[in-house]
Amino acid sequence: MTDDIDQVLIAALMEDSRRSLKALAQISGLSSPSVAERLRRLEERGVLKGYTVEIDPKSFGYQLQAIVRIRPLPGQLQEVERQIMAIPEFTECDKVTGDDCFIARLHVRSMEQLDTLLDRLNTHAETNTAIVKKTPVKRRLPPMA
Repeated sequence: MTDDIDQVLIAALMEDSRRSLKALAQISGLSSPSVAERLRRLEERGVLKGYTVEIDPKSFGYQLQAIVRIRPLPGQLQEVERQIMAIPEFTECDKVTGDDCFIARLHVRSMEQLDTLLDRLNTHAETNTAIVKKTPVKRRLPPMA
């Protein structure tokens, strides 16, 4: 469980994971050593799993983002999962219930690259692809309270 101060610290880190202990202390009203101790405890408990940066894939030439629903052919589930994991352009993938077994996020430089990557899966799975036009809700935490 987290208390109100933990939640303030987590929210501040979600906004900017590079915030200094001094800045976090000012935001939370604690001393820097107290903030460091709280962060250490949150890490030990697995609440804070890491600190990260956000990179714009377009900076590396990835102009298109797609959501791909993937339904493995009978007996091909493990092979499809292995292939998804082996294709680095798949930046996220969830194994889900329902008609499709996987829903994945894919970044590509062109429609031709999209076709090439999906062709690698098509001998083992059916795919349904939607191109992302806009992301009105970026990845965020669910309410903590």
